[in-house]
Amino acid sequence: MPLHAHDVPDTVRVIAYIKPQGNALLVLARVPLNALRDVDVPQRAGGYIDFSKVDSALHNAAKLWLADEMVVFANGQRLSEPSIQKARISLSSARTFHQWDTALAYLDAPPLPKETLLYWNQGMLDVLMSYPISDEHAAFSIQPNLERLGVHVAISLRFINARGAERAFELQADPGVVELDPNRWQAVRTFTVLGFAHILDGIDHLLFLLCLVVPFRRFWSLVGIITAFTLAHSITLLIAAVGYAPQALWFAPLVELLIAASILYTAIENVFGTTTRRRWLMALLFGFVHGFGFSFGLQQKMQLAGEHLVSALLAFNLGVEFGQLLVLAFIVPLLNLLMRRTTISRAVTLILSAGVGHIAWHWMVERYDLLAKFPRPTLEASDLALMLRWLIVLIVFSTMVWLVQQWRQARSLRKSASKID
Repeated sequence: MPLHAHDVPDTVRVIAYIKPQGNALLVLARVPLNALRDVDVPQRAGGYIDFSKVDSALHNAAKLWLADEMVVFANGQRLSEPSIQKARISLSSARTFHQWDTALAYLDAPPLPKETLLYWNQGMLDVLMSYPISDEHAAFSIQPNLERLGVHVAISLRFINARGAERAFELQADPGVVELDPNRWQAVRTFTVLGFAHILDGIDHLLFLLCLVVPFRRFWSLVGIITAFTLAHSITLLIAAVGYAPQALWFAPLVELLIAASILYTAIENVFGTTTRRRWLMALLFGFVHGFGFSFGLQQKMQLAGEHLVSALLAFNLGVEFGQLLVLAFIVPLLNLLMRRTTISRAVTLILSAGVGHIAWHWMVERYDLLAKFPRPTLEASDLALMLRWLIVLIVFSTMVWLVQQWRQARSLRKSASKID
């Protein structure tokens, strides 16, 4: 009796390996059977799988849910459809997919005995597919397209290149096209786009930018402020991305709370008035906090950088800056248009700042409630060592800022003296 469509599973984990070998790109995949819907499965008495007749159903399921969905590229060119070399059922308890060799050997092993009592939704489908290729050293990429398997789909993917080097990926839902062994240009391109998209999606960062620039509409007044913010968040972004930020669960909610506080403080300062010099310093200090916020959106993406970690980080930061410049290119002319008259300039500043401050206050309350759910942290030796590293970084950076400030003051004095002469 055939088994037809059933409910979409909530969580599905797919394990896959990809390896170029001669004139073929081999793909090994393990998928839970309960994720493979619309497949006619031969059954015997009691609803158990009929292993003597199931081979055709397995190949149909592999083609429908894997071969027809996955899109693989070599040097940017889409490969033709794969051939399904092998397909078999394995028990969920079979620990054979922890590495390429054991997974491949298990597909060559004898199938489960015909008398095995197993329902369709209790096992796993193991598949070996082969894509024809002309160069095993080509640049390969994949678009999994497996999000239809379940409500939440996670893909544990390992790529083994022709030299034997292995790269691991943890992909969620629909990751788009993933470069399996990216070169430097591919990494830069990917992370520039990620940084650009991140700043445009980050409403809290955009509101902070708005509050920063509202009182200052002259270009040269904004240059120092935006430069200070960029420099500060670049430093913490880079440091956090390479693993020097606290890893405790409470750290991310704390940073989100501080970001909301930075927006509220900036809005309040707009109401009471500020100067370019003080705003420059404030942008610098709060930029450190926002850099941690940027790093949270980057952590899961670093697997896409391949061997080009530094280039990817710099490209991500470059994308963030492009996004900021785009926002400023829109905001500044609009503010100049709204504040053309001096009589309404102050009123517009007050209204915008009050509105943003109101939003930031509610964010602070919500994020504090979330942070309060975590137990108070206990300091260990590793925490103290990390704090010491950050203290050294802050001292060095503060010294550099002080030297720059002294240089600017000396330069200003020399200009004033030359004008008097």
